[in-house]
Amino acid sequence: MHLPVLPPVSPMLAKAAASLPGGGGYLYEPKWDGFRCLAFRDGEEVELGSRNERPLTRYFPDIVEAARASLPLRAVVDGEIVIAGPQGLDFDALLNRIHPADSRVRLLAGETPASFVAFDLLALEGEDLRQRPFLERRARLEEALAGARPPVHLTPATRDREIAEEWFHRFEGAGLDGVVAKVLTLPYREGERVMVKVKHERTAEVVVAGFRWHKSGGVVGSLLLGLWAGGRLQHVGVASAFTARRRAELVAELEPYRSGAVEGHPWAAWVEADAHEHQRLPGAVSRWNNAKDLSFELLRPELVAEVGYNQLQGDRFRHPARFHRWRPDRDPASCTYDQLDVAVPEELGAVFVAGR
Repeated sequence: MHLPVLPPVSPMLAKAAASLPGGGGYLYEPKWDGFRCLAFRDGEEVELGSRNERPLTRYFPDIVEAARASLPLRAVVDGEIVIAGPQGLDFDALLNRIHPADSRVRLLAGETPASFVAFDLLALEGEDLRQRPFLERRARLEEALAGARPPVHLTPATRDREIAEEWFHRFEGAGLDGVVAKVLTLPYREGERVMVKVKHERTAEVVVAGFRWHKSGGVVGSLLLGLWAGGRLQHVGVASAFTARRRAELVAELEPYRSGAVEGHPWAAWVEADAHEHQRLPGAVSRWNNAKDLSFELLRPELVAEVGYNQLQGDRFRHPARFHRWRPDRDPASCTYDQLDVAVPEELGAVFVAGR
């Protein structure tokens, strides 16, 4: 490829917030629930890069063809790959597209075709646009995609916060995550959480680094969750609300990550009994119920899950998290505290002020 911006590129990210920012100076967009994708096109050559800088090209031949038909001849476009089903966006169908067999990939491309929703422009012809303000990049993107045809789409956008609030509620039924707010003067800052996202609940991508067996035996009781901070994998809580059927399924899903898990694991010392004498660790006996077995097994810290949570207390989830889905498109190293909603302490402070 001969483009001013070449893969891999780490996409610009968003930090969660409880409400949309106001005061002008923002462009609001719906938040799409799919695979983040940077599409690089140089003539007939097209490459699709994921959020964790891994190629998606072989899994979405339909998007490759759509890029050749609708993207500018030489361009780098940031967007989202989604699959629209009868009930809205279908993330499970999207996950099924990540398959090792080329014949299966081709079959699914016909059965569950994907769409590409564009929302930023990093390069056009020979020009690198990353240092241009977002308002200019958006205008150039609108012009570049004026003749685009489905399955390539330009995301809706508005500078009106009231309209964005309406989208937040109205588009939920279509499977959209919420709304993203982007500063109009913002350059494209790779890998940084400089946008704002408001979702319908607090969610986080976490590393699943261990699990506990269920008291009934033979099935998974809970998943041990971690987030990276300062070079350490911090234990942040568990996900435990599973049906009996799901507990059994998890045994097979976790099995490939059990072998060789202790060697080099960030929590390897926790399997030693004397480690529990000085600090609270996931394998310790419950202080609320001495008969409750909290022994655990480590997993190689390579699995990423999306979980829902209600509140962050200190550096841990206040209550058990709710497992949503696996995120094979996420890099475990990207699972940091930066993604979490930091407004909770401010809300608590407001209560103290009112109490005075």
